[in-house]
Amino acid sequence: MERTGGLIERIALAMAGKRSPWGKGPSGGDEDNDGEATPPPSSEEPKGPRNPWLPGAGGGDEEKPRRSAGIEDIFKHRGREGPRRGGPGGPGGGFRLPQRPDGKSWFPLAIGAIVLLWLAVTTTHQIGPKEQGIVTTFGKYTSTLHPGLSWTLPWPLQHVDVENTSEFRIEAIPAGSGQQLMLTGDQNLVDLSYVVRWNIKDLKQFRFQLLNPEDTVKEVAESAMRSSVAEESLDSIFSGAGRADTEAAVRLRMQQVLDAYRSGIAVQGVQIKKTDPPSEVMDAFKDVSAAQQEAQGYVNQAEAVAQQVLARAQGDAASFDKVYVQYKLAPEVTRRRMYYETMERVLRKTDKVVVEAPGVTTYLPLPELKRRAEPDLGAAPDQGQ
Repeated sequence: MERTGGLIERIALAMAGKRSPWGKGPSGGDEDNDGEATPPPSSEEPKGPRNPWLPGAGGGDEEKPRRSAGIEDIFKHRGREGPRRGGPGGPGGGFRLPQRPDGKSWFPLAIGAIVLLWLAVTTTHQIGPKEQGIVTTFGKYTSTLHPGLSWTLPWPLQHVDVENTSEFRIEAIPAGSGQQLMLTGDQNLVDLSYVVRWNIKDLKQFRFQLLNPEDTVKEVAESAMRSSVAEESLDSIFSGAGRADTEAAVRLRMQQVLDAYRSGIAVQGVQIKKTDPPSEVMDAFKDVSAAQQEAQGYVNQAEAVAQQVLARAQGDAASFDKVYVQYKLAPEVTRRRMYYETMERVLRKTDKVVVEAPGVTTYLPLPELKRRAEPDLGAAPDQGQ
């Protein structure tokens, strides 16, 4: 029994990578007759475990087989807290917060600071002068915040959605350079593009009444524009006055429909940017427009001539009235003067003949003499040269 116990102890020590302190040591100690190893001399200290990856040594050039790590190697660095694993930060090698001077951890204070910061950020709200805020409690409307500093419950109990309610939003219809044809009251097609300006007048209705307010504004604007254009003629749409009337009618119709929807939207204005005929008939329309402009030019010329004739007639009438006033004062003198002036106007462009009179030649062709004298006067400068 004792022999068997000694054998088991040797095997355990051999597995641990050490020679038995009671076996044959490096100094060549002997064993007892009954197989038990004698302890080595006290002058020699037992050697530590060998590196399992290096060949064995201890007493000669003979190489010994490598050995595996033993139990003592595994528990060699074991302390009071157990075997050390990882870095110096802890058993797992993770990050450990520094301790306070009193030995307590900073972790509770860090959590408290984060909570206070979260409460300050989610409960305090600064609303701008042109903004309003919608407060919802678990997604349900609670109140509306106006410009200034306001407080609410922290998130996720309450949520605040801030919106600019004074900004004018612009919707261009159609978007881009597309073509939008509309039928006028005189059964003509017109390619029309326009711009709608609007803003928010009730933020609660704007947020919760309509699913997509921007698309609603576009659809209502298109419907109102088609209705207004259908009441006007093509010439009225092209003219400035008719265009202004159409814009006012579209704005009024849009506001009525949006108010009926309780959309919370105020239409500030509608502006027509382009009114052109369809591209397929553009050339024909240009020809018609040129003919209309030419006809209008003739009408303007006729009106100008009529104005001149009328002004001349009015001047003659005023002159006759003045003469009539003088005629009533001196009829005989005025009659004779009018006779002389009339004869002068009539005989100014006719040939004159002087008839026989006492002491005057019977016939004196004054116009003929005048015509003969004109070439002589023209040739006189040439002779002088």
